[in-house]
Amino acid sequence: MSELDLHALGLGTWQNTDPEQCAESVRTALELGYRNVDTAQAYGNEEAVGRGIAEADVPREELFLATKVDTANLAHEDVLATTEESLERLGVDYLDLLYVHWPTEAYDAEGTLSAFQQLYDEGTIRHIGVSNFEPEHLDEARTVLDAPVYANQVEMHPYLQQERLREYAAEHGHHVVAYSPLARTEVLDDSVLQDIAEKHDASVPQVTLAWFLSLDGVAAIPKATSAEHIRDNWGAYDVDLDEEDLSRIAELDRGHREIDFEGAPWDE
Repeated sequence: MSELDLHALGLGTWQNTDPEQCAESVRTALELGYRNVDTAQAYGNEEAVGRGIAEADVPREELFLATKVDTANLAHEDVLATTEESLERLGVDYLDLLYVHWPTEAYDAEGTLSAFQQLYDEGTIRHIGVSNFEPEHLDEARTVLDAPVYANQVEMHPYLQQERLREYAAEHGHHVVAYSPLARTEVLDDSVLQDIAEKHDASVPQVTLAWFLSLDGVAAIPKATSAEHIRDNWGAYDVDLDEEDLSRIAELDRGHREIDFEGAPWDE
């Protein structure tokens, strides 16, 4: 897979830190049909993710593998060195997508992104991504990079629909990748989503992820560890939401963040 399938669900691996469980989750997902796998240096599970990939009967060229450079490693030389370490842990010789995890700590647009550009020019990474960037950070990145920004990974779910960032992405030709798409399970208790799920004989996660599949230029990476949840999420492809469903979900947006902290990029 040379390009990110915008209507593909990826497998998120945040907090999947038990090595055996993580490897099994990745293998299960890939053998079920998932092709996008997302991890990060900060997750501490790249080696287990790589083992799951190696154990799955799926050719490397069919996978879209992404990781993120930790905020402590964003100085130019650290980006280069730790990306090589990530490749070794993952057991691959290139990455489909490499993200700046957050524009904080050691992040410096010129120094950090010039290292990303070098990795891109060398073919070590196929695409450059950023995560948790606001429009002003994206504007700056676009002036520094020769290569395009391919994706901005941000928190996004029915309660935080990120319209401004989606409009920016559409205008500038990059993708939005949604982490925490189930709002850290908060959506499970939502009466509107429960009602839509009952209407379609589906689960609430399936309805929520089907909503993502209806959006142009957006991919979602729900984290799942058990085979049951991995299969349930994949069932979103079988849910056909109508215009009434989509309108009701759109009304759930209230700008609610699950992840927020003092000094977050969106507070600058």
